[in-house]
Formats: sequence, structure tokens, C-alpha cells
Amino acid sequence: MTFNRRTFLRTGVAAAATLHAPALLAAGHDKPRVVVIGGGAGGATTARYIAKDSKGMIDVTLIEPSRTYFTCFFSNLYLGGFRQMDDLAHTYGRLAAGGVNVVHDWAIDVDSHAGNVTLAGGDMLPYDKLILSPGIDFIDGSVAGWSVAAQNTMPHAYKAGSQTELLKAQVMAMPEGGTFAMVAPPNPYRCPPGPYERISMIAHTLKASNPTAKIIIADPKAKFSKMGLFQEGWADHYTGMIDWIGEDFGGGNVSVDPIAMTVTIDGEETKVDVCNVIPAQKAGRIAEIAGVTDGNWAPINPADMSSRADPDIYVLGDACQQGDMPKSAFSANSQAKVCANAVRGALTDSKVFPAKFSNTCWSLIDTDNGVKVGATYEPTAEKIAKVDGFISQTGEDSATRKATFEESVGWYDAISADMFG
Repeated sequence: MTFNRRTFLRTGVAAAATLHAPALLAAGHDKPRVVVIGGGAGGATTARYIAKDSKGMIDVTLIEPSRTYFTCFFSNLYLGGFRQMDDLAHTYGRLAAGGVNVVHDWAIDVDSHAGNVTLAGGDMLPYDKLILSPGIDFIDGSVAGWSVAAQNTMPHAYKAGSQTELLKAQVMAMPEGGTFAMVAPPNPYRCPPGPYERISMIAHTLKASNPTAKIIIADPKAKFSKMGLFQEGWADHYTGMIDWIGEDFGGGNVSVDPIAMTVTIDGEETKVDVCNVIPAQKAGRIAEIAGVTDGNWAPINPADMSSRADPDIYVLGDACQQGDMPKSAFSANSQAKVCANAVRGALTDSKVFPAKFSNTCWSLIDTDNGVKVGATYEPTAEKIAKVDGFISQTGEDSATRKATFEESVGWYDAISADMFG
């Protein structure tokens, strides 16, 4: 399937939901109030669809501290020189014009019994339904020797923006023949920005500017998504540059020293010039504060994305524990449409359509060399379960790979419009 804005906007239950005019629960009541925390692919999409489809019958507030949102998806292409940082930047003006009350502040507390969210600025926002899409935080101590305090020396670049720019600057400043190291995350992790596409894009940059440089990947996993496709691409385009050290070779036994700029893998210390540390991850902190996590992730009911701990709280995207879907922007956007339809139905007694989910993850290996993996999903009692899937094949011709990359560009434009209007 070729993705562009028109085909993308036809997908998801919310597109069908717009055909049905919502009705208020009862005459004489105030508007129901929805508060959405997090302005990324999950939160922004949900806020936009609830406001648009309820036609003003629901008061929708989006809480997002950043006035400019930089997408994690396609941020690796900035590292590879295929995109500028401004290409990843989006603002919230069109969402506001579409009826969403956008508040740029931090949500610091949730009182689920009273139905209130407290902001860092001191305001308290009441809600009838709360939607959490806060992305990820990192698990303390998951990489020995590294903490968030070291992120300006050994950046994670897993929250796009200044961290992405820092990593690119460090790569460009590497000495001739220098060494770049990545500490890859364990499953599950946010993707994009996928670690292995990132390696491809950094290799692409170094091949042009520093062709004798070396790349080391310390990986706690024995395998990873699209592994055969990436390893084929690395062999074809970056011969001898990339050394992947997986679980079987000590990739999970890693420590770093940000001051000495060393990485120790299974007892062997290596001096490096740049080190991209991607720690183990968990749901954004506000989900834990709201009391809806199991310690790391937030379990949800697959039919509507509501929390298993609180039926008036919904959790989307990277923060949720939902089953077979990856933690991708496409997944979050798909979940958001299901959630928006369910919340609108619960608050206005409008029609709720059966939940359907889909995902595609594209990766760029080299110029016009795109690959993808994807699936469709449906809810069961236990999880969002995979129904069927597809993946690019090794040995594909250049025309197919170019078409796959162009498809990803169409998707980027479409999802950006779907999120922000």
C-alpha cells in the first residue's frame, strides 16, 4: 500500500466516526471535560480527533510543556543528513484553532479520586476522562556508569531536539579513524528512533566525512527487528565499519565511564570518541504518579485503551503495555483514534466502532534504500494481538527500496497533518 496524506487519513476508526453527529449525555449538564497529557503522536492525535468529532460538545485540554515538538520519527534521518532539524519541528497553533485548549506546562500530579490534574504552574484541571500519552522515561541504573546527568557527555538522543543535535555534532567532530559506540536498549523500547536505523544513518555520515571510523554496537539482545535487512545493508554499504556485539558475545554485560569516555563490554575496555547510550525504558513518570503502571509500563484494556487500574484513565503509545504492537509513532496514532472514538462515545453516547489497529515501521539504510515491517492487530481479552504482517525482503531491487523510502516520506507528511491539523 502506498501512503500519502489522503490514504492515511482514511485509516482508523475515527475517520468513520465523523459520519455520526454526537449527542450530549443529558440536557442541562456542563460539557464533559477531557484532559490529555502529552502532545506527541498519541496525545495530539487524540485531542484533535475528540475536539473535531465532538463538534464542540466536549471540552478538550492538551497539556504539553514544549511549544515546539520535534518528532522522534525521522530524527535519524537528520543524523544521516537527509533532513534538517526544522523539518522535524511542529507547533500546536492549528490544534488550538481546531478547538483544543493547549496548555504549555508540566503535569506534576494526578488525583484520580477527585478527577484533577495539577500543573507545575499551580493550576488544577478537572477531568471526566484523562488520557495519558507521556512517552518514555529511563530506568535508573540500567546501564552501569550512566545516568541522565551524563546525557550531555554520552547522549541518548531518544527525546528528539537538542539531544539529537548534540549527537550529530559529536559525530561530526570525531577524529579521523575514531570510534563511535552505541549501547542498545533491551526490549521493549521506543522505536523510532530505531537504534539500527540510527547506526545506518551515522555510518552513512561517517562514510562520507570519516571513512576510516569504526562503529561498535553493544546489544543485550540476541536479535532485533529487521535484523537480516540491516546486516545485509551494512555489509553492502558500510563494509568493515560496523561491529555488532550481541547477547551471545557479551553485549548485555556493559558499563560506561563518561569522564574517561570508555565502554567496557564483557570485561574488555575500549576508548571511544562518541557514545550513544540508550537505556532501558519505562512509561513517562506521570503514568506512575497516576497509579496506572505495573512498575514500568501501564497495562490497558485492548478494546478502548483504558487503564486496567482506572476506567476513567486511558494510556497510549510508548507508555502502555498492550501486547503485540511496537512502541512506534504509527502505533500511537492508531491507538489514539480508537481511544478518541471510545472516549467520545462514553461522554456523548455516540456510536463506538470496533477497535482495529495497524502499524508500519520504515527504516532508511542508505540513500533511497528503505525497508519496512508492519502488521494489523485486533483486541482480545488479554492484549492487542497481531493478525497478520509483512516485512521487506533481503535482495530486493533498488526500485523497490526507493519506493519504500518514498512511501515513508508520504507517511511522515500524513501523520504530521493527522497529529497537528
